[in-house]
Amino acid sequence: MKKVGFFQSVRLKLILVYILLLLLGIQVIGAYFVERLENNLTDNFTNSIEGRLNSLTYSLQNAFEAERGEGDPSLQAEVEGLINEFNESDIKKLQVIEKTGPNIIASFDSGSDDRANIGKKVTDARISKVFILGETDPRTVRQDGTNLYVGEKPITTEAGEIKGVLHYQARMDGIYEQMQAINSIFAKGTLLAITVTALLGILVARTITKPLTEMKKQAQIMATGDFSQKVDVKGNDEIGQLGLTFNDLNDKLKLAQATTEGERRKLSSVLSNMSDGVIATDRIGAIILMNAPASKLIGQTFEEVQGQSLIDVFDLGDQMDDISEVEEAGSMIIDLSSEDKHLLVKANFSVVEDENEEMDGFISVISDVTEQEKVEQERREFVSNVSHELRTPLTTMRSYIEALNDGAWQDPDIAPRFLDVTQNETDRMIRLVNDLLQLTKMDHKETTLMRERVEFVGFYNQIIDRFEMNKDENMEFERNLPKKNMYVWMDKDKLTQVLDNVISNAVKYSPEGGTIRFDAYSTRKQLRVSVTDEGIGMPADTVDKIFDRFYRVDKSRAREMGGTGLGLAIAREMIEAHHGKIWAESKEGKGTSVHFTLPLMSQKRRGNS
Repeated sequence: MKKVGFFQSVRLKLILVYILLLLLGIQVIGAYFVERLENNLTDNFTNSIEGRLNSLTYSLQNAFEAERGEGDPSLQAEVEGLINEFNESDIKKLQVIEKTGPNIIASFDSGSDDRANIGKKVTDARISKVFILGETDPRTVRQDGTNLYVGEKPITTEAGEIKGVLHYQARMDGIYEQMQAINSIFAKGTLLAITVTALLGILVARTITKPLTEMKKQAQIMATGDFSQKVDVKGNDEIGQLGLTFNDLNDKLKLAQATTEGERRKLSSVLSNMSDGVIATDRIGAIILMNAPASKLIGQTFEEVQGQSLIDVFDLGDQMDDISEVEEAGSMIIDLSSEDKHLLVKANFSVVEDENEEMDGFISVISDVTEQEKVEQERREFVSNVSHELRTPLTTMRSYIEALNDGAWQDPDIAPRFLDVTQNETDRMIRLVNDLLQLTKMDHKETTLMRERVEFVGFYNQIIDRFEMNKDENMEFERNLPKKNMYVWMDKDKLTQVLDNVISNAVKYSPEGGTIRFDAYSTRKQLRVSVTDEGIGMPADTVDKIFDRFYRVDKSRAREMGGTGLGLAIAREMIEAHHGKIWAESKEGKGTSVHFTLPLMSQKRRGNS
């Protein structure tokens, strides 16, 4: 977070507010005080000057009215004497103008000798105006850098006749010097007040900004996820209440984070332990979340697909152009097969909405349905195969029965052959139905194994002997069986059926003069049994399919020999029920070997038995 400088801080702003408020108060008070003081000083000055000039005017008026004898001084001499006796420091200039002329009869100037002006005629309009109208209002003028109080007073007789005019100029520098001194005092006081206010402002601002600074630091700590610290509340004012609220917010955020973290962990645990894959995208279809099962299904890590489009990852470019079409699809089967692996996944798409109920992304739940699709395909093929296996004998029987009904039963040569074919087809359907019922019972775990302790080598020899008695003279049986006894805990009837199916297939598909080899030997805790023929064999890609229901390598030959296509499927179910395994190995033109294993009984259990 960017650090706040002092010139941008609240502390400086508070100090400036204090100083500005103080300056505003001082300026208002100072302006009012100075104005009132200036008016008072000016009034006092003018009143003092007016009083003294009135006294002088009264003396001049007596001088103008006095009767003079031969020995008395002249009017000019008496007036000059009065003016010279009027020794006032504030008076700069005095002139007495006689009406006749009008001429200056006496003059005084504190700054220079003004006697040269005596006897001169006055042409000033203001002087003439006084002779005509009487006394005029005094005025303030500035002359040579000095403020002067200037005016004229008429010199009248008792009868009211104006005999002369007293012109005066008084210096007002004293007033302005006092005002300047007072302003200087105000300025110094203002600076002192500003300094004190700034210091107090710093202290006051610190008391306000320190809690705010602590809250800022606490907020920065909270941003890192640490909610263990709290703001120290030192008062009950607004800032204190803000601190309490901040601490309350800290507690609530801590609880909210704990709740969110708990929910996140639950969600993470759910996603991690789901058997189905989950892929989340944003509103434009870019992948933002994927769990481990989804990564395993698509064969890519989250880091590899993060940010990629869901359409590209699922290779749906041929089926849809925009991610919005995913919502319309709802669910679909996606083929993710590769060269070495067949994989079908089912994807269910759901929309994620934000608080405004607008689409904010998609959640895709994917699951491996390869086996389900395989089972479904096998079910369809099973129904088709059963229908085909039943339809063929039923069609044959129907044809022969119709021929018999049409009169063939009366023919002694044809009737027996037709009935024999019908009988064989009936037997074939009965075998098919019995095999289907047996498979159904095994699928539903309804078959109970009657297990007993059996010495397998002797049991195996008995089965081979039975087939050897009925074999073709040109067919050879080769036995590679151990001399020692090997005991197996098994159901003799079920294993007899398994061996009958395996050996009968070897006999059926062996060529004339061929050899069938029988092997049995132990490997660790298991017995391994093999039956090998020298028949036509089968392609490598079909070997694993011979244990599927109704699968035949040579369908026409199998039907001619009366096979139902269920013998090896039943054999697999029975061997697996005995906790064994059955498989085949074959090469085209070189024959086929069928192998199966069974658990051997332990020595301890064999002895107890």
